[in-house]
Amino acid sequence: MHPQTPSTSAVPAQADPSQFALLRQRRFAPFFWTQFSGAANDNLFKFAFTVMVTYQLSVSWLPPAMAGLVIGALFILPFLLFSATSGQLTDKYDKTRMIRFVKNLEIAIMLVAAGGFMAGNVPVLLLCTFLMGVHSTLFGPVKFAYLPQVLSERELTGGNGMVEMGTFVAILLGNVAGGLLVALPGIGHTTVAVVCVVLALLGRAVAQFIPTVPATDPGLKINWNPFTETWRNLRLAHENIVVFRSLLGISWMWFFGAVFLSQFPSFAKEVLHGNEQVASLLLVVFSIGIGTGSLLCEVLSRRHVEIGLVPLGAIGMSVFAIDLYFASRSLAASEVMPLAAFLAQPAHWRVMADLALLSLFAGLYSVPMYALIQMRSRPTHRARTIAANNILNALFMIASAVIAGALLGAGFTVPQVFLFTGLANAVVAFYIFLLVPEYLLRFVAWVLSRFVYRFRVRGDEHLPTTGAAILACNHVSFVDAVLLMAASPRPICFVMDHRIFRVPVLGWLFRLAKAIPIAPQKEDPRVYEAAFERAAQVLREGDLLAIFPEGGITHDGQLQPFKGGIAKILERARADGLEVPVVPMALTNLWGSYFSRIEQGGAMVRPFRRGLFNRVGLNVGAAVAPAQAQPELLREHVARLLAA
Repeated sequence: MHPQTPSTSAVPAQADPSQFALLRQRRFAPFFWTQFSGAANDNLFKFAFTVMVTYQLSVSWLPPAMAGLVIGALFILPFLLFSATSGQLTDKYDKTRMIRFVKNLEIAIMLVAAGGFMAGNVPVLLLCTFLMGVHSTLFGPVKFAYLPQVLSERELTGGNGMVEMGTFVAILLGNVAGGLLVALPGIGHTTVAVVCVVLALLGRAVAQFIPTVPATDPGLKINWNPFTETWRNLRLAHENIVVFRSLLGISWMWFFGAVFLSQFPSFAKEVLHGNEQVASLLLVVFSIGIGTGSLLCEVLSRRHVEIGLVPLGAIGMSVFAIDLYFASRSLAASEVMPLAAFLAQPAHWRVMADLALLSLFAGLYSVPMYALIQMRSRPTHRARTIAANNILNALFMIASAVIAGALLGAGFTVPQVFLFTGLANAVVAFYIFLLVPEYLLRFVAWVLSRFVYRFRVRGDEHLPTTGAAILACNHVSFVDAVLLMAASPRPICFVMDHRIFRVPVLGWLFRLAKAIPIAPQKEDPRVYEAAFERAAQVLREGDLLAIFPEGGITHDGQLQPFKGGIAKILERARADGLEVPVVPMALTNLWGSYFSRIEQGGAMVRPFRRGLFNRVGLNVGAAVAPAQAQPELLREHVARLLAA
């Protein structure tokens, strides 16, 4: 695994206090409004067209019951056919050039669509639906490959949250505007035509202000065969197993969301006994939930890529999807009611709350996964990895339609379909977290650092975001490794005393983390040598290695002498041709907390001596060169950090 960083030209995160500040910066704001206008235009066009052929025109070969399915299928087909090609184009060419080309294409498509709306020409509008799918297929890889080149690691989660929020708000506004405009008596079709063209022109005008972003693989030779390139893209994404399984995790979220979105009209009419306004309210609540969850990611992650939020999101998605079944199954039958009458019934507020919360947790689930893919993908292949994600998303959304249709055909009610989806989500999430334990480990670290301790990190800008490095830290408690996990945006491989693996729960956790057990050479020479060989391999692979140079947990709260193991690790790295920097770190105020050994008998004898939410910290120092990392000198660095 070779974690990557965003462009070194990215503005430091400290320059701005929050994700909303990005909307005042040229590197983000024009891009945000460009993608916002495109998403709004897509959905305005599609929904207005769907309403037109469902309610206003009578077309014998396109019955109203099939119109929505046909339009949806035509829009999603290009994602299967051309995503691989669009990924190549995005890696090969300047991202800004690609964005402007796509917006030019959107103007041309919308000019044709305007003629189709004014003439009531359904075949022309079906062609434009397919072409807008091509437009979105081309924009997808650019949308997510652009961000890591202009945002730092600390800004990536917030930037993705803003884009995800903006996308769902644009979808909501596009659908609402499309439905309202096309229904205007006498002028509806013309109004939709004009608005679609104006939105395309506005998007292109804003795109002119996006700064130039260089190509990541300008020498790439394009393979124009979409079938062979699609297969090659999927194989390419599979090379990094954590990234590939994250792609599957995101695609599952689209499966989950598509089930709910596709059933809103039926759910509103048959279960909630509401009219079209109630169906629209479901879409509004769902979109607000996704947007809120997306924005919360930056706050909950403390401005890092925090994949520990993914299990939290998965738990919430299942809990509230299952509760939605119980909230809706016992609603009494009634006449179709307007929005005001629907909202007047308290039982319906539980349904709305479940819907809002399951979508909020879906936002917490998806945004860190997108950020992880952007950060861990090879920069030269990032757009093609995103393209592979789009292919998988399309396949999962098609599968969701097929499976939901099969369940309904087998006699399931809509609430039962929601229950099935919630239970399936729990199974799928559990399986993903077993395959990629890093998600579960980060979740444990996230919980520990926020709900057991009040954990503050100082100097985290010194944590290396790319390349091999050794983290050297004092050893105060049984959970030191978990706190270091919480502080680092990258995975860490720990060298740990073999005895800690015997501690209940923690031992299982460290085995899951693939920590390296080490024993004194005299006690177990085989384990001793294996530990150094595995440590050398971690550094060769360009990853982070953490070591507690004291050789064990302190028994008196004082910094112990450093042993010579770190010198041996650096010597092996030098033999492999690596000059690995060493980052000194100091955990503070942990002595006397839950998991330290302050009392006779070990940790947790009197766990609440200091009350709840103990304040603890981690001070990170600047990296030192290998030559300056002798045990005595390194101990002095850590001691200074402890006193800071």
